[in-house]
Amino acid sequence: MAKQEAGDEKLAKIRHSMAHVMAEAVLEMFPSAQIAIGPSIENGFYYDFDLPRALVSDDLEEISTRMKNIISEDKKFVRTVVSREEAKAVFAGQTYKLELIDAIPEGDEVSLYNQGGFTDLCRGPHVESTKELRGDSFKLMSIAGAYWRGKETNPMLTRIYGTAWANAKDLRLYLQHLEDVEKRDHRKLGKELDLFSLHEEAGPGLVYWHPMGARVRLAIEDFWRKEHYTNGYEMVYTPHVGKSWLWETSGHLDFYKEGMYPKMEMDKSDYYVKPMNCPFHIMIYKNSKRSYRDLPFRWAELGTVYRYEKAGAMHGLMRVRGFTQDDAHLFVTPEQMDEEIKEVLRFSLHMLHSFGFQEIKAYLSTRPEKAVGDPSRWDDATEALRKAIVAEGLSYEVDEGGGAFYGPKIDLKIKDAIGREWQLSTVQFDFNLPERFHMTFVDRDGVEKQPYMIHRALLGSIERFFGVLVEHYAGAFPPWLAPEQIRVIPVGETFFDYAKKVEARLRSEGFRVSCDLGDDRMNAKIRSAQQMKIPYMMIIGEREEQNDQVSVRYRNGKQDNGLATEAFIAAVKAKVASREQL
Repeated sequence: MAKQEAGDEKLAKIRHSMAHVMAEAVLEMFPSAQIAIGPSIENGFYYDFDLPRALVSDDLEEISTRMKNIISEDKKFVRTVVSREEAKAVFAGQTYKLELIDAIPEGDEVSLYNQGGFTDLCRGPHVESTKELRGDSFKLMSIAGAYWRGKETNPMLTRIYGTAWANAKDLRLYLQHLEDVEKRDHRKLGKELDLFSLHEEAGPGLVYWHPMGARVRLAIEDFWRKEHYTNGYEMVYTPHVGKSWLWETSGHLDFYKEGMYPKMEMDKSDYYVKPMNCPFHIMIYKNSKRSYRDLPFRWAELGTVYRYEKAGAMHGLMRVRGFTQDDAHLFVTPEQMDEEIKEVLRFSLHMLHSFGFQEIKAYLSTRPEKAVGDPSRWDDATEALRKAIVAEGLSYEVDEGGGAFYGPKIDLKIKDAIGREWQLSTVQFDFNLPERFHMTFVDRDGVEKQPYMIHRALLGSIERFFGVLVEHYAGAFPPWLAPEQIRVIPVGETFFDYAKKVEARLRSEGFRVSCDLGDDRMNAKIRSAQQMKIPYMMIIGEREEQNDQVSVRYRNGKQDNGLATEAFIAAVKAKVASREQL
């Protein structure tokens, strides 16, 4: 672990130093340029500039060449501490640097880094010399626009992104990883496989599920409901809008108003579309007087919510404005807490494993400085979460003080097929809403007490989870999730009628199946099915019709000829039931 941390620190120095080298190269090209900030970031670096003209992609090549020349000159990175007045003299005419100098708190050091032909306002750290950088281990990646200090009212600057590594091999591996990421991009595959679309003109961040995507979603939701019933949950359905007092009571209008859609006025009352389901589940709880004998309640809902994400934050299915939450709320007595948390975590892991995710890590977030609720309750809840993690044998990290103000939580993060980490499941205590809504139950001693409330999402949102699945499987879903599981392909028009009978038979067995009766030749039909990533292609000809057999071409290129139709059906059913990949 220590070696990894040391390596990360070295890479951060390399990337930060590369940002300074890039800034020097840009100033060589554009002496009148204004420079802003240039930090290291995950996998690389960037620098923001105010330039006399817009950059084009060809400019990156010239900047790269200049950077390599600077690197070859073995320039030392020299740090000096100066007064504010001295710093302002160095950056006279550099508007953004002068603003940054004025923003440095009184009493803090003002430090500069010089590398011969370039000086920057910077805290560091950097490598000792450009000889520690390598011209074959970096690449300038892209040009983007960025508002100064992230505010839309500020000037738009030109941001140049780059990546830098310790050696050329690591750079090649990273660029290969980016190619894999691009091939798996759910937006690209969503279009190619006709799964979903987004329409800016009809409302940004709102998802349109096409028939093929809807088939996968239905398979996910059917499995989700079945497993919830099996694990002791009940389903609820709640409205999409609620009166303003509901959101005032929950605190959303105080803490989350910017993330909500504007109010609607009806019948002299203000309504809001829901950003979360939890207040509605509380209303169901409060509909009757509750006893300790009734608890625990485990109520689940695939509830569609709406959040006003900023335009720049939206990204395909991963960040949208309307989405369906895989949501549940547990209302428990303090005595039931430990066992319920263990069961929730076990169930979460079961669901993630069922969708093919095996590498899972837990993150335990504890009480922040500003929090509501009795500290002893926080301690008990946090310990219940920790014990559940340990009982499942999960590796985990503790995020001290990282919990929400209303309770501690566990986040589960999975690694996908190419090693990227995604946060999916969350188990979150809430000491705030039960108090705000005056929730109670009558305990054994006849006294009304406040229940514990646990928010729980297994998959997150259906939209985002679907996007993760598309990228994890690169669109080649396991048979149980594939939008089209089998395609029947007759070798010629003579066998169309029999192919349609086979299709009907498979459909009656519950398979998602189609029959290609188009004019293309058989090989073209097979290629089309492979491009659509269909797991099974049934080739139908004279021998198959006469002997009630099938010849099967698999998505992975394997082929079986002369299989008895019943044996094939049984084999596919077994594969679907196992939820395994082909």
